[in-house]
Amino acid sequence: MWIVNWFKSTLEQLGLVNKKAKIVFLGLDDAGKTTLLLRLKDNVMKQMDPTQQPYSEELTMGKITFKTWDLGGHEAARKTWRNYVSDVDGIIYLVDSSNVKRFEESRIELQGILEMPELEKVPIVILGNKIDKGGAVPENELREALGVEPRNEWNKGARPIEVFMCSVAKSKGYA
Repeated sequence: MWIVNWFKSTLEQLGLVNKKAKIVFLGLDDAGKTTLLLRLKDNVMKQMDPTQQPYSEELTMGKITFKTWDLGGHEAARKTWRNYVSDVDGIIYLVDSSNVKRFEESRIELQGILEMPELEKVPIVILGNKIDKGGAVPENELREALGVEPRNEWNKGARPIEVFMCSVAKSKGYA
């Protein structure tokens, strides 16, 4: 519940409690975006084909109803992200924490999101998914690979961004 609580707290600060909010699930292909969306919606785990086109669901968590978009993470889909993020209230960015070979590619995509002026105040949750798989890195290594510093007393005013490690498949770390 701590991710939901953090996200809810951030949305409360932005005045979005008891309202509808729009969030997008972003990240490279095979990071777990669709799996997470299905877990949050119906608590089901099933093997999915890669997302070929934007997929939308409505989720209710506490007093907030979220319109969610799973935009796909293959290279062609990433070109459409900008079309969906201009009016979002939050971003969930998933990274396969066991696929070190793709960290640089993921960092570049995340950096593109962070550089968008219209997203300057949008809270971002980075989920280091697949911690149950061999080769998964710890949070500090994922932060370093993505260029995301932990918030501390020196950067309290920085963009609301947090990193959490999880396993969507095992229902750990995001409940």
